[in-house]
Amino acid sequence: MKTSYLAGTLALLLLLVHAPVSAHGDEDHSQDAKPANAKPAGAATAGAAIEMVAAQRLADGSLWVPKVVQRQLGIRTVQADVRDVASSVEFNAKVIADANAGGRVQASQPGRIEPGPRGLPVLGQRVTSGQLLAYLRPVVNSIERGNNQAQVAELESQLAIAERKAQRYQQLEGSLAQATIESARIEWEALKKRRAAVGASLTAREALLAPVSGIISATHVVLGQVVDAKDILFEVVDPAHLSVEALAYDAALVEGLTSASAVLPGGSLTLQYVGAGRQLREQAIPLLFRVTAGTLAVAVGQPVRVIAKTGRTVKGAAVAQAALVKGGVGATAVWVHAGPERFVLRKVTTQAIDAERVALTSGVASGERVVTQGAGLLAQVR
Repeated sequence: MKTSYLAGTLALLLLLVHAPVSAHGDEDHSQDAKPANAKPAGAATAGAAIEMVAAQRLADGSLWVPKVVQRQLGIRTVQADVRDVASSVEFNAKVIADANAGGRVQASQPGRIEPGPRGLPVLGQRVTSGQLLAYLRPVVNSIERGNNQAQVAELESQLAIAERKAQRYQQLEGSLAQATIESARIEWEALKKRRAAVGASLTAREALLAPVSGIISATHVVLGQVVDAKDILFEVVDPAHLSVEALAYDAALVEGLTSASAVLPGGSLTLQYVGAGRQLREQAIPLLFRVTAGTLAVAVGQPVRVIAKTGRTVKGAAVAQAALVKGGVGATAVWVHAGPERFVLRKVTTQAIDAERVALTSGVASGERVVTQGAGLLAQVR
Protein backbone atom coordinates (compact mmCIF):
# COMPACT_ATOMS: atom_id res chain seq x y z
CA MET A 1 0.00 0.00 0.00
CA LYS A 2 2.76 2.36 0.95
CA THR A 3 4.74 1.41 -2.16
CA SER A 4 1.84 2.17 -4.49
CA TYR A 5 1.34 5.57 -2.79
CA LEU A 6 4.98 6.58 -3.39
CA ALA A 7 4.82 5.47 -7.03
CA GLY A 8 1.72 7.59 -7.66
CA THR A 9 3.31 10.70 -6.05
CA LEU A 10 6.46 10.33 -8.15
CA ALA A 11 4.41 10.04 -11.37
CA LEU A 12 2.48 13.22 -10.47
CA LEU A 13 5.72 15.16 -9.91
CA LEU A 14 7.15 14.07 -13.25
CA LEU A 15 3.96 15.18 -14.99
CA LEU A 16 4.17 18.68 -13.42
CA VAL A 17 7.83 19.12 -14.43
CA HIS A 18 7.29 18.20 -18.08
CA ALA A 19 3.98 20.02 -18.48
CA PRO A 20 5.39 23.49 -19.67
CA VAL A 21 7.62 21.87 -22.27
CA SER A 22 4.87 19.88 -23.85
CA ALA A 23 2.53 22.93 -23.80
CA HIS A 24 4.89 24.97 -26.11
CA GLY A 25 5.31 22.20 -28.57
CA ASP A 26 9.15 22.31 -28.55
CA GLU A 27 9.11 26.00 -29.87
CA ASP A 28 11.00 28.81 -28.12
CA HIS A 29 8.52 31.64 -27.47
CA SER A 30 10.55 33.32 -24.77
CA GLN A 31 10.83 36.62 -26.82
CA ASP A 32 7.10 36.93 -27.51
CA ALA A 33 6.52 38.66 -24.19
CA LYS A 34 8.71 41.72 -25.17
CA PRO A 35 7.01 44.70 -26.81
CA ALA A 36 7.82 45.44 -30.48
CA ASN A 37 9.32 48.86 -29.77
CA ALA A 38 11.49 47.74 -26.86
CA LYS A 39 15.00 49.46 -26.72
CA PRO A 40 18.21 47.63 -25.84
CA ALA A 41 19.24 47.62 -22.25
CA GLY A 42 21.13 50.81 -21.40
CA ALA A 43 19.58 52.89 -24.20
CA ALA A 44 17.48 54.88 -21.80
CA THR A 45 20.50 55.46 -19.62
CA ALA A 46 22.56 56.82 -22.60
CA GLY A 47 19.74 59.18 -23.66
CA ALA A 48 19.47 60.50 -20.14
CA ALA A 49 23.23 61.14 -20.09
CA ILE A 50 23.04 63.14 -23.34
CA GLU A 51 20.20 65.24 -21.96
CA MET A 52 22.20 65.85 -18.78
CA VAL A 53 25.25 67.31 -20.63
CA ALA A 54 23.29 69.49 -23.13
CA ALA A 55 23.33 73.27 -22.53
CA GLN A 56 19.93 74.73 -21.63
CA ARG A 57 18.39 78.18 -21.41
CA LEU A 58 16.63 78.57 -18.08
CA ALA A 59 13.35 80.34 -17.39
CA ASP A 60 15.09 83.54 -16.17
CA GLY A 61 17.08 83.81 -19.41
CA SER A 62 20.37 82.57 -17.97
CA LEU A 63 22.19 79.54 -19.35
CA TRP A 64 23.08 76.25 -17.70
CA VAL A 65 26.18 74.95 -19.49
CA PRO A 66 27.92 71.81 -18.17
CA LYS A 67 31.67 71.80 -17.87
CA VAL A 68 32.09 69.34 -20.72
CA VAL A 69 30.15 71.64 -23.06
CA GLN A 70 32.19 74.64 -21.91
CA ARG A 71 35.34 72.84 -22.95
CA GLN A 72 33.84 71.91 -26.30
CA LEU A 73 32.81 75.52 -26.96
CA GLY A 74 36.20 76.84 -25.89
CA ILE A 75 34.77 79.18 -23.28
CA ARG A 76 37.38 81.50 -21.74
CA THR A 77 36.78 84.17 -19.12
CA VAL A 78 38.69 87.03 -17.48
CA GLN A 79 38.13 88.67 -14.14
CA ALA A 80 36.79 92.21 -14.46
CA ASP A 81 39.05 94.85 -12.94
CA VAL A 82 37.29 98.21 -12.79
CA ARG A 83 39.87 101.01 -12.70
CA ASP A 84 40.86 104.22 -14.49
CA VAL A 85 41.57 103.60 -18.17
CA ALA A 86 42.50 106.07 -20.89
CA SER A 87 39.48 107.60 -22.57
CA SER A 88 39.37 107.39 -26.35
CA VAL A 89 37.50 108.88 -29.28
CA GLU A 90 36.57 107.39 -32.63
CA PHE A 91 36.91 109.01 -36.04
CA ASN A 92 35.92 108.02 -39.55
CA ALA A 93 39.04 108.07 -41.68
CA LYS A 94 40.67 106.85 -44.87
CA VAL A 95 44.14 105.73 -45.91
CA ILE A 96 46.16 108.25 -47.93
CA ALA A 97 49.63 108.27 -49.42
CA ASP A 98 52.40 109.94 -47.48
CA ALA A 99 53.05 113.36 -49.00
CA ASN A 100 56.80 112.67 -49.02
CA ALA A 101 56.59 109.08 -50.28
CA GLY A 102 53.93 109.25 -52.98
CA GLY A 103 53.30 111.31 -56.07
CA ARG A 104 51.44 111.83 -59.31
CA VAL A 105 52.56 112.18 -62.90
CA GLN A 106 50.46 114.77 -64.72
CA ALA A 107 50.48 116.14 -68.26
CA SER A 108 51.99 119.60 -68.47
CA GLN A 109 50.45 120.21 -71.92
CA PRO A 110 48.09 118.53 -74.38
CA GLY A 111 49.78 115.61 -76.04
CA ARG A 112 49.74 111.99 -77.18
CA ILE A 113 51.03 109.14 -75.00
CA GLU A 114 53.96 107.17 -76.40
CA PRO A 115 55.65 104.19 -74.71
CA GLY A 116 59.08 104.23 -73.12
CA PRO A 117 61.84 101.71 -73.83
CA ARG A 118 60.01 99.03 -71.78
CA GLY A 119 56.46 100.00 -72.67
CA LEU A 120 53.94 101.61 -70.37
CA PRO A 121 54.15 100.77 -66.64
CA VAL A 122 51.49 98.45 -65.21
CA LEU A 123 49.71 98.25 -61.87
CA GLY A 124 51.89 96.97 -59.06
CA GLN A 125 55.13 97.55 -60.95
CA ARG A 126 57.95 98.84 -58.74
CA VAL A 127 59.68 101.98 -60.01
CA THR A 128 62.49 104.18 -58.77
CA SER A 129 62.65 107.94 -58.53
CA GLY A 130 63.47 109.48 -61.92
CA GLN A 131 62.64 106.32 -63.90
CA LEU A 132 61.21 106.93 -67.38
CA LEU A 133 57.56 105.88 -67.49
CA ALA A 134 56.40 107.16 -70.90
CA TYR A 135 56.66 110.02 -73.39
CA LEU A 136 54.23 112.84 -74.08
CA ARG A 137 54.25 113.99 -77.69
CA PRO A 138 52.76 117.53 -77.91
CA VAL A 139 49.75 117.95 -80.17
CA VAL A 140 48.58 121.29 -81.62
CA ASN A 141 45.67 122.32 -83.77
CA SER A 142 46.03 123.41 -87.36
CA ILE A 143 46.10 127.13 -86.53
CA GLU A 144 48.88 126.74 -83.97
CA ARG A 145 50.80 124.48 -86.29
CA GLY A 146 50.54 127.04 -89.08
CA ASN A 147 51.72 129.84 -86.80
CA ASN A 148 54.69 127.77 -85.66
CA GLN A 149 55.66 126.92 -89.21
CA ALA A 150 55.42 130.58 -90.17
CA GLN A 151 57.65 131.52 -87.26
CA VAL A 152 60.19 128.89 -88.33
CA ALA A 153 60.16 130.21 -91.88
CA GLU A 154 60.72 133.77 -90.65
CA LEU A 155 63.60 132.69 -88.45
CA GLU A 156 65.19 130.82 -91.35
CA SER A 157 65.13 133.96 -93.53
CA GLN A 158 66.59 136.07 -90.72
CA LEU A 159 69.22 133.41 -90.15
CA ALA A 160 70.26 133.45 -93.83
CA ILE A 161 70.61 137.24 -93.82
CA ALA A 162 72.58 137.19 -90.57
CA GLU A 163 74.86 134.45 -91.90
CA ARG A 164 75.74 136.37 -95.11
CA LYS A 165 76.18 139.55 -93.13
CA ALA A 166 78.58 137.88 -90.69
CA GLN A 167 80.57 136.31 -93.55
CA ARG A 168 80.83 139.64 -95.42
CA TYR A 169 81.98 141.45 -92.30
CA GLN A 170 84.54 138.75 -91.72
CA GLN A 171 86.01 139.42 -95.17
CA LEU A 172 86.28 143.13 -94.35
CA GLU A 173 88.26 142.44 -91.18
CA GLY A 174 90.84 145.19 -90.80
CA SER A 175 88.75 147.84 -92.48
CA LEU A 176 85.81 147.51 -90.11
CA ALA A 177 85.76 147.81 -86.38
CA GLN A 178 86.21 144.50 -84.59
CA ALA A 179 83.12 145.22 -82.47
CA THR A 180 80.95 145.39 -85.60
CA ILE A 181 82.25 142.05 -86.80
CA GLU A 182 81.66 140.41 -83.40
CA SER A 183 78.13 141.83 -83.21
CA ALA A 184 77.22 140.31 -86.58
CA ARG A 185 78.61 136.93 -85.56
CA ILE A 186 76.75 136.97 -82.22
CA GLU A 187 73.47 137.83 -83.96
CA TRP A 188 73.99 134.93 -86.36
CA GLU A 189 74.62 132.47 -83.48
CA ALA A 190 71.54 133.69 -81.59
CA LEU A 191 69.29 133.17 -84.60
CA LYS A 192 70.62 129.64 -85.07
CA LYS A 193 69.70 128.78 -81.47
CA ARG A 194 66.23 130.30 -81.81
CA ARG A 195 65.64 128.33 -85.00
CA ALA A 196 66.70 125.07 -83.33
CA ALA A 197 64.51 125.72 -80.27
CA VAL A 198 61.38 126.54 -82.26
CA GLY A 199 61.92 123.61 -84.62
CA ALA A 200 62.38 121.18 -81.73
CA SER A 201 59.22 122.39 -80.03
CA LEU A 202 57.18 121.16 -82.98
CA THR A 203 58.39 117.56 -82.76
CA ALA A 204 60.14 117.10 -79.39
CA ARG A 205 58.45 114.78 -76.88
CA GLU A 206 58.40 115.25 -73.13
CA ALA A 207 59.76 112.52 -70.87
CA LEU A 208 57.39 111.48 -68.04
CA LEU A 209 59.47 110.48 -64.99
CA ALA A 210 58.53 108.81 -61.69
CA PRO A 211 58.50 111.45 -58.92
CA VAL A 212 59.35 108.99 -56.11
CA SER A 213 60.29 105.36 -55.59
CA GLY A 214 57.42 102.96 -54.98
CA ILE A 215 54.83 100.98 -56.92
CA ILE A 216 52.41 102.07 -59.62
CA SER A 217 49.07 102.32 -57.81
CA ALA A 218 47.00 103.74 -60.67
CA THR A 219 47.33 104.23 -64.43
CA HIS A 220 44.96 106.31 -66.51
CA VAL A 221 46.47 106.07 -70.00
CA VAL A 222 46.88 103.70 -72.93
CA LEU A 223 49.12 103.87 -75.97
CA GLY A 224 48.14 106.65 -78.35
CA GLN A 225 45.77 108.34 -75.92
CA VAL A 226 45.50 112.13 -76.27
CA VAL A 227 45.47 113.86 -72.89
CA ASP A 228 44.93 117.45 -71.78
CA ALA A 229 47.09 119.55 -69.53
CA LYS A 230 46.87 118.64 -65.81
CA ASP A 231 45.40 115.20 -66.54
CA ILE A 232 46.61 112.58 -64.02
CA LEU A 233 48.52 109.91 -65.92
CA PHE A 234 50.17 107.75 -63.23
CA GLU A 235 50.14 107.55 -59.42
CA VAL A 236 53.06 106.16 -57.44
CA VAL A 237 52.76 105.02 -53.80
CA ASP A 238 55.28 103.59 -51.36
CA PRO A 239 53.39 100.89 -49.36
CA ALA A 240 55.87 101.21 -46.50
CA HIS A 241 54.98 104.88 -45.94
CA LEU A 242 51.26 105.51 -45.64
CA SER A 243 49.14 107.92 -43.63
CA VAL A 244 45.56 108.06 -42.37
CA GLU A 245 43.39 111.14 -42.57
CA ALA A 246 40.46 111.45 -40.15
CA LEU A 247 37.71 114.04 -39.70
CA ALA A 248 36.82 115.48 -36.28
CA TYR A 249 33.48 117.28 -36.04
CA ASP A 250 34.21 118.57 -32.53
CA ALA A 251 37.26 120.77 -31.95
CA ALA A 252 37.40 119.69 -28.29
CA LEU A 253 38.22 116.13 -29.35
CA VAL A 254 41.46 117.21 -31.00
CA GLU A 255 43.15 118.33 -27.79
CA GLY A 256 45.25 115.79 -25.93
CA LEU A 257 45.39 113.06 -28.57
CA THR A 258 48.25 110.59 -27.98
CA SER A 259 48.48 107.13 -29.53
CA ALA A 260 45.93 105.75 -31.97
CA SER A 261 45.07 102.65 -33.96
CA ALA A 262 43.09 101.98 -37.12
CA VAL A 263 40.53 99.16 -37.10
CA LEU A 264 40.48 96.99 -40.21
CA PRO A 265 38.86 93.66 -41.08
CA GLY A 266 41.27 91.05 -39.79
CA GLY A 267 43.48 93.28 -37.68
CA SER A 268 44.63 96.81 -36.94
CA LEU A 269 47.33 99.37 -37.69
CA THR A 270 49.33 101.32 -35.13
CA LEU A 271 49.20 105.05 -35.79
CA GLN A 272 51.15 108.10 -34.67
CA TYR A 273 49.30 111.39 -34.33
CA VAL A 274 50.95 114.04 -36.53
CA GLY A 275 48.70 117.07 -36.29
CA ALA A 276 45.41 118.75 -37.13
CA GLY A 277 44.46 121.35 -39.68
CA ARG A 278 42.98 124.70 -38.79
CA GLN A 279 40.71 124.96 -41.79
CA LEU A 280 37.40 123.12 -41.94
CA ARG A 281 36.87 120.50 -44.60
CA GLU A 282 33.31 119.24 -45.01
CA GLN A 283 32.49 121.07 -41.75
CA ALA A 284 35.15 119.03 -39.90
CA ILE A 285 38.74 119.42 -38.78
CA PRO A 286 41.15 117.15 -40.73
CA LEU A 287 43.50 115.05 -38.59
CA LEU A 288 46.64 113.38 -39.86
CA PHE A 289 48.08 110.12 -38.51
CA ARG A 290 51.14 108.24 -39.74
CA VAL A 291 51.15 104.44 -39.96
CA THR A 292 54.02 103.19 -37.80
CA ALA A 293 53.35 99.45 -37.55
CA GLY A 294 51.12 96.81 -39.10
CA THR A 295 51.39 93.97 -41.56
CA LEU A 296 47.94 94.26 -43.11
CA ALA A 297 47.75 95.16 -46.78
CA VAL A 298 45.77 98.38 -47.23
CA ALA A 299 44.98 100.51 -50.26
CA VAL A 300 45.01 104.26 -50.65
CA GLY A 301 41.46 105.53 -50.21
CA GLN A 302 40.37 102.57 -48.07
CA PRO A 303 37.97 103.65 -45.27
CA VAL A 304 39.02 102.80 -41.71
CA ARG A 305 37.90 103.56 -38.17
CA VAL A 306 40.46 105.34 -36.02
CA ILE A 307 40.45 104.96 -32.23
CA ALA A 308 42.65 107.60 -30.59
CA LYS A 309 43.53 107.82 -26.91
CA THR A 310 43.21 111.11 -25.08
CA GLY A 311 44.62 112.48 -21.84
CA ARG A 312 41.30 111.95 -20.06
CA THR A 313 40.42 108.81 -18.09
CA VAL A 314 37.23 106.86 -17.44
CA LYS A 315 36.40 104.08 -14.96
CA GLY A 316 35.81 100.73 -16.55
CA ALA A 317 36.93 97.12 -16.95
CA ALA A 318 39.09 96.42 -19.99
CA VAL A 319 38.03 93.35 -22.01
CA ALA A 320 38.56 92.11 -25.55
CA GLN A 321 36.22 93.22 -28.34
CA ALA A 322 35.22 89.56 -28.80
CA ALA A 323 33.41 89.64 -25.44
CA LEU A 324 30.66 91.91 -26.78
CA VAL A 325 27.41 90.42 -28.08
CA LYS A 326 24.06 91.85 -29.04
CA GLY A 327 21.38 91.78 -26.37
CA GLY A 328 17.72 92.66 -26.62
CA VAL A 329 16.66 95.43 -29.06
CA GLY A 330 20.25 95.76 -30.26
CA ALA A 331 21.76 96.63 -26.87
CA THR A 332 25.37 95.74 -26.19
CA ALA A 333 25.85 92.94 -23.63
CA VAL A 334 28.37 90.47 -22.24
CA TRP A 335 28.08 87.00 -20.73
CA VAL A 336 28.98 86.87 -17.03
CA HIS A 337 30.09 83.55 -15.52
CA ALA A 338 27.80 83.70 -12.47
CA GLY A 339 28.39 80.10 -11.34
CA PRO A 340 30.39 76.99 -12.23
CA GLU A 341 27.83 76.06 -14.89
CA ARG A 342 25.65 79.18 -15.09
CA PHE A 343 26.03 82.18 -17.41
CA VAL A 344 24.01 85.41 -17.27
CA LEU A 345 23.59 87.96 -20.09
CA ARG A 346 24.39 91.44 -18.77
CA LYS A 347 23.69 94.71 -20.62
CA VAL A 348 26.69 97.05 -20.53
CA THR A 349 27.87 100.40 -21.80
CA THR A 350 31.26 100.50 -23.47
CA GLN A 351 33.96 102.82 -24.65
CA ALA A 352 36.67 101.79 -27.04
CA ILE A 353 40.22 101.69 -25.68
CA ASP A 354 42.01 100.65 -28.87
CA ALA A 355 41.40 98.47 -31.90
CA GLU A 356 41.24 95.26 -29.83
CA ARG A 357 39.88 96.25 -26.39
CA VAL A 358 36.92 98.08 -24.91
CA ALA A 359 36.18 99.40 -21.43
CA LEU A 360 32.96 98.21 -19.75
CA THR A 361 31.89 101.43 -18.03
CA SER A 362 28.68 99.98 -16.51
CA GLY A 363 26.93 96.66 -16.00
CA VAL A 364 29.91 94.72 -14.61
CA ALA A 365 31.49 94.90 -11.15
CA SER A 366 35.06 94.16 -10.14
CA GLY A 367 35.71 90.47 -9.55
CA GLU A 368 33.02 89.17 -11.91
CA ARG A 369 34.19 86.88 -14.67
CA VAL A 370 33.38 87.99 -18.21
CA VAL A 371 33.39 85.58 -21.15
CA THR A 372 35.96 86.72 -23.73
CA GLN A 373 36.04 83.65 -25.98
CA GLY A 374 32.98 81.74 -27.15
CA ALA A 375 30.51 84.48 -26.25
CA GLY A 376 28.89 84.26 -29.66
CA LEU A 377 28.36 80.50 -29.25
CA LEU A 378 26.63 80.99 -25.91
CA ALA A 379 24.15 83.36 -27.54
CA GLN A 380 23.02 80.50 -29.81
CA VAL A 381 21.90 78.27 -26.95
CA ARG A 382 18.11 77.90 -26.95
